Amino acid sequence: MAQASRPVRLSLHRPGGLCHQPPVTMTPSVSVVMAARNYARFLPQAVESVLTQTVTDWELVIVDDGSSDDTPAAARPFLADRRVRYVRADRLGQPRAKNLGVGLTRGEFVAFLDADDIWHPAKLERQLPLFTANPGVGVVHCGRAVIDEAGRPVDRSAPAGPRGRVLAPLFVYNSVCFSSVVVRRRVFEHVGGFDPVWDLAIDYDFWLRVARHYEFDGVDEELVLYRTGHGNLSKKLSDRVATALSIMHRAEGRYGVAETVPAAVRDEAYASTCRTMGYVMRGAEPLAAAGWYGRALARRAGRFTSLKGLASCLVRAARRRSAGSAENATENI
Repeated sequence: MAQASRPVRLSLHRPGGLCHQPPVTMTPSVSVVMAARNYARFLPQAVESVLTQTVTDWELVIVDDGSSDDTPAAARPFLADRRVRYVRADRLGQPRAKNLGVGLTRGEFVAFLDADDIWHPAKLERQLPLFTANPGVGVVHCGRAVIDEAGRPVDRSAPAGPRGRVLAPLFVYNSVCFSSVVVRRRVFEHVGGFDPVWDLAIDYDFWLRVARHYEFDGVDEELVLYRTGHGNLSKKLSDRVATALSIMHRAEGRYGVAETVPAAVRDEAYASTCRTMGYVMRGAEPLAAAGWYGRALARRAGRFTSLKGLASCLVRAARRRSAGSAENATENI
């Protein structure tokens, strides 16, 4: 996969100093990649959850992607452990930062942990045996529990994603939690890394490429605490949906989706994605949301749900217009 070239400025050092860490000579079984930008308040918990893994044969590379907060100071105490390294990069963006992390590691397996999430101590111990049991497995995921910004449980969780040959179900819905995955290193050598074309949904594009060649497996336990509620969720979600549609179009032509995923399943994927966009926009922009529900209706899947959403948006738009007309009439009296 061709990737646009861009100069990379980085340093490998102890935050706040110029002292390089001595190279680590052993080759760990698992390499953990943590890309972080301005997550100093969450990073210590994330790193601690790696340190407390019952599997101890790991390395952790923290890629600080140009943070302007106290991320260097938050990482510094953990560098006493020789398994932990810190890399300062110059705002590469998520795909390039994660690719950099993968390139700096050596383990047979690569795990990802977002700097605002937390692992259960037995996560790696539960997942690694699934690779041994089936050499055709390229990715192992697990379930997740959801916490809010302060770390309080949220009444919402998700089981592990699909198993086996999963191109069709993943095309419909990306149910694989990024912080839950462990990936065989040879997968990256085969299909490439995260595509810098995409700023969002980079995992969705990657899973579709992987699923064309490898099986997925999972552990039916909530071994990840997934943190939510600390960003502009509605804006990010609408951007992710738009990106997902672009990824889906490309996957049909390049990743074998058109040949291997039935047309009815592809219709459901597009329709549900458009309905999601309509749902996100219905409050602020009901007419624009109606357009998305209209696009969903064009697909032969879930038409009743799409029609119901379209009607709801048109009613919202009509009420808003009526309210605006009444207000103008009052002002003119």
